Amino acid sequence: MNPPQTLTPRSAKGLTWLGHTELNGRPDGVQVMVNKGYAFVGHPFTGGGVTVVDVRDPCRPTAINFLKTHPRSWSLHFQTFDDLMLVAEEFNFIAHKPQSQWRDPDCSAGLRVYDLEDPANPRPIGFMPVEGLGLHRIWWTGERFAFASALLDGFTDHILLCIDLADPAHPREAGRWWVPGMWQAGGETGAGPGRVALHHPVVADGVAYCGWRDAGLVVVDVSNPATPVFLGKRNLFPPFGGSTHTALPLAKRGLCIVADEAMSDIATEPQKFIWVMDVREKSNPVSIATMPLPGEHDFVAEGGTFGPHNLWENRPDAFVSDTLIFATFQSGGVRAYDITDAFRPREVAHFVPPPPRLLVDPRPGIKLISHSADVYVTRNGFLYVTDYNGGFYVLEYES
Repeated sequence: MNPPQTLTPRSAKGLTWLGHTELNGRPDGVQVMVNKGYAFVGHPFTGGGVTVVDVRDPCRPTAINFLKTHPRSWSLHFQTFDDLMLVAEEFNFIAHKPQSQWRDPDCSAGLRVYDLEDPANPRPIGFMPVEGLGLHRIWWTGERFAFASALLDGFTDHILLCIDLADPAHPREAGRWWVPGMWQAGGETGAGPGRVALHHPVVADGVAYCGWRDAGLVVVDVSNPATPVFLGKRNLFPPFGGSTHTALPLAKRGLCIVADEAMSDIATEPQKFIWVMDVREKSNPVSIATMPLPGEHDFVAEGGTFGPHNLWENRPDAFVSDTLIFATFQSGGVRAYDITDAFRPREVAHFVPPPPRLLVDPRPGIKLISHSADVYVTRNGFLYVTDYNGGFYVLEYES
């Protein structure tokens, strides 16, 4: 449906609101991917599966299908390219408790492959189970290998898993890498401080730029996926808040944009930032700037989760730029930054939606305000945005 005339964004500049849907009663959205005129949205709180949304008319997005997963699992993250979709299946940590530290026999854990010849009706064609609690997030843009974060038997948290898709119906592990100290079953200790866990990698020119939570930015050579090689890292925790989520390489400029995820109410954790890092020397990434914080409202006084979540990741089948960066900032909505001068980033557009109609997030202390989660940007300047409670928004960038 179109945005009701009675609803207006809390604030907007350079982004026009075109369409909105609450996704057939599943308004909780996390990752969004777009392929062949259809969007795919993951849900953390209302069933854990994937909603298929017809976005061929951007003013009238319509949820038309729902791909179920195991009732004790969730599929928060996935990747699409051409006629395939890779879906991560992982134990649902919010709704349930695992039966053991590393495994729950009553869940689905691994990588499921769908055929998208008919994108409105994805057809499962393959599955790679893992020994552990599953995959969290994947990076894949159509090549032979995919790269995922995986919580496997014997490890303290998510590590890097390289997956061979030479036969998409039978994906298999090709290699793995972890921060030393994470292999608890192998006698390793001392991976901390904080939570040392890979959120996910973004790969460019055979190098994986990894958001490794409280271990910061970790750079790994994956040109031979069977034997990944550590190249370097930069960790700003402490003194800053940690929980590095996304690392977006801008390879031609020798830069990496690094987002530290806000995890809880701003009253209970330090402010998180989006960093600009110089990665020309991969053994020694250096922070050179931060993106400006949203300032048109007093987001700190209003409370809620105020800080970065995800970055638009410059997928080759969609919008690509090494000067214009899009990010979701949770209660701060969606932000666009011009980093032509990498030392002086400036905000050029934003959109903060109205408060959601319903609160479906069951976690304690969540406020009924918008929390923008993810953004997908097409070549023609459409933005597809999810919210933890507010549904699915379609915007247009006024370039």
